[in-house]
Amino acid sequence: MERTTTEDQAPSAAEPVTGDLARLAGAYGVATEHHGWRGDVVHADEATVRAVLRALGVAADTPEDVRASLAAYESTRRQRLLPPVIVTRAGRSETFPLHTEPGALVELWVEQEDGGVRRDIAERGRHLPPAPPASGAHVEERAYALPVDLPIGWHTLHARVLAPADVSRGSGGEPSARVEERHVTTSLAVTPAHLAPPPGRSWGFMVQLYSLLSRRSWGIGDLGDLADLAGWSARRHGAGFVLVNPLHAASPVAPVEASPYLPVSRRFTDPMYIRVEAIPEYAYLTPVEHAVAEELRLRTTDLAPDLDTEPSLEPSPEPGPAREPGDADGIPAQKTVPPADASSAPARLDRDRVRAAKREALALVHRMPRSPGREAAYRAFLTAEGRWLEDHATWCALVEEYGQDWHTWPEELRDPDSPAVRDARRRLAASVDFHLWCQWVADEQLADAQRTARDAGMSVGIVHDLAVGVHPDGSDAWILGAGRGGGVLALGATGGAPPDAMSALGQDWSQPPWHPVRLAEAGYAPYRELLRSVFRNAGAVRVDHILGLFRFWWIPRGHRPDRGAYVRYDHEAMVGILALEAHRAGAVVIGEDLGTVEPWVRDYLAERGILGTSVLWFEQTETGPTAPEDWRELSLATVTTHDLPPTAARLAGEHVELWAELGLLQGSPDDARADADADRDAWLDLLRARGLLRPGAGERETVEALHRLLVRAPCRMLGVWLPDAVGDRRPQNLPGTSREYPNWLLPVADAAGRRVLLEDLAANPRAASLARVLRGL
Repeated sequence: MERTTTEDQAPSAAEPVTGDLARLAGAYGVATEHHGWRGDVVHADEATVRAVLRALGVAADTPEDVRASLAAYESTRRQRLLPPVIVTRAGRSETFPLHTEPGALVELWVEQEDGGVRRDIAERGRHLPPAPPASGAHVEERAYALPVDLPIGWHTLHARVLAPADVSRGSGGEPSARVEERHVTTSLAVTPAHLAPPPGRSWGFMVQLYSLLSRRSWGIGDLGDLADLAGWSARRHGAGFVLVNPLHAASPVAPVEASPYLPVSRRFTDPMYIRVEAIPEYAYLTPVEHAVAEELRLRTTDLAPDLDTEPSLEPSPEPGPAREPGDADGIPAQKTVPPADASSAPARLDRDRVRAAKREALALVHRMPRSPGREAAYRAFLTAEGRWLEDHATWCALVEEYGQDWHTWPEELRDPDSPAVRDARRRLAASVDFHLWCQWVADEQLADAQRTARDAGMSVGIVHDLAVGVHPDGSDAWILGAGRGGGVLALGATGGAPPDAMSALGQDWSQPPWHPVRLAEAGYAPYRELLRSVFRNAGAVRVDHILGLFRFWWIPRGHRPDRGAYVRYDHEAMVGILALEAHRAGAVVIGEDLGTVEPWVRDYLAERGILGTSVLWFEQTETGPTAPEDWRELSLATVTTHDLPPTAARLAGEHVELWAELGLLQGSPDDARADADADRDAWLDLLRARGLLRPGAGERETVEALHRLLVRAPCRMLGVWLPDAVGDRRPQNLPGTSREYPNWLLPVADAAGRRVLLEDLAANPRAASLARVLRGL
């Protein structure tokens, strides 16, 4: 739930960090204090600040280290002729610094992306700051302004400097007339001031793709199912989009991480989502090979039910429209009854089995010759994707030989740039090519899903989800953390969240964060490559925890989650580049901006045309629910999400019982039940006051009434959690649990716990009825 700051200033457990250490922390964006969720000022202790600086590669263990690091920081800043990258907005006159020897001659020009050249760069002033201690060198800092009308895009700023050489003297001791010339370039990004809003208002289903199977699926939902869902919901019900979980790459070998929010790479797609039969070369398998592939598919669909893997709190039967004994205005009391037909109860999804079977089937298809046109398309894809794809495929091949954790590989293989890795790439060429090919096939099917969605009339199409980060043992961490000149991912820390009401010790998400300095020095190239890949086949992208583009909670390795500190990023660059790549792709950006939000951040995102996220249960004021007409227009509005209970379960209070059973409540169960009932009743009162809920309405009518309330809000996009459309009562993910609950492993089921396939969804009257509510936009 969103937290806001207050005037209450509770005492802090740590003393404020001061002096040189505070200055060094400030230089690298490390916050030494922040407002906690209660509004109190929380100070980071010295040990934490030093550990975060150490994770940034900055020596700060002793006072001598701190002084030396400060001097090195200032020296590096002065010696840099131009900033490592410049990010500005269209229509803005950006001023940038340039450091030269006093009296140097400077020539500046912009080489535009389209080949044009601009030289109208105006000098705005210069000054001679004092030289650092123990240094006789003076550096002149000049300020220059870029033209206001530079086009949106990636350009190159050139600087040619003619300056006297520093130490050369003639034989008589007089200064030499020798002149030194330097020519330096830096990336210049001109980003859109404001992204275009989504076309009109639209609604769409939100689904964890793996959980929605069809009769053609291989044990999990795939990209063929995604295309079918988009085509059906658009043509039959007027949906404008489908929002799916991150489809990022997971490990190529078992055991496979269940969470789609902890991938091995955000840059590439998980081949597990490929529809094998949709690959053109599949048609040319021999009859024997076809039979083998079909047998492999049957292995993934013959999953015996296992009730022990299900949540122990069984779903309640769907109530009728009339009030039942013990119900409050038709809202069912919590019941624990088994499904009527236990044989139809859905088992956990078995990703390991799916991955093994698909690996064999894809290998069969990979061996088939490609037509000249298909081969040319494949080679063009490899060229366009470049080194990062080659490294990822090499990592996959090495994982199959040495195991998932690259930290345990032979030392010479832990650096992707090493000669040993180049030798291994040649030795494992066949396996590397297979993983390259899988990415090409996945990209083709992603493109087909988006094309199908738009052809069916969707105004937006597929909305992809960009996870916060990656697994520390994965491909991206190996490539961007261990390799590439020191790493733009900081492997000495993980990202997470500070303590709040839901987690007294904070959260550790086990994901190495972007290193802000090294990322800028790389011209944000890895970041923009990542964004281009996720936008390429998307009508919109949801950025999970978009607040991390402003500041991110860093937890030094070996520390508890509450012993971390915020590290600030250049949000103008991070958000600007996000907007630039969205603009180039013609896509919408949705920021998941829930949690502890600095007051100005949402205004900034709206100013840039980025939609926020509005969840009905969190839209509260001090006096109760926020009236729908007061919700944000630039927002994706939903009743619930994948991290919250399905609406039917919340209405019945079943989520509190589940939390109590798993030991997740911080207070008493009675207090939690009372709070949940009061929260629910406040929303029901609002529904009645607006004439949206009749007396005695049952669960299904109440779920529809809550969605009618969404329709009355001005939000540009309205999302429907697909399990709500069929009465599923089980959370897809229960934050704060790992093995206690089958997170990310449950297929979509109906109110009685029976699995709902994609074909069943198309004929489901409850889904059709809810879709009609949303079609009334």
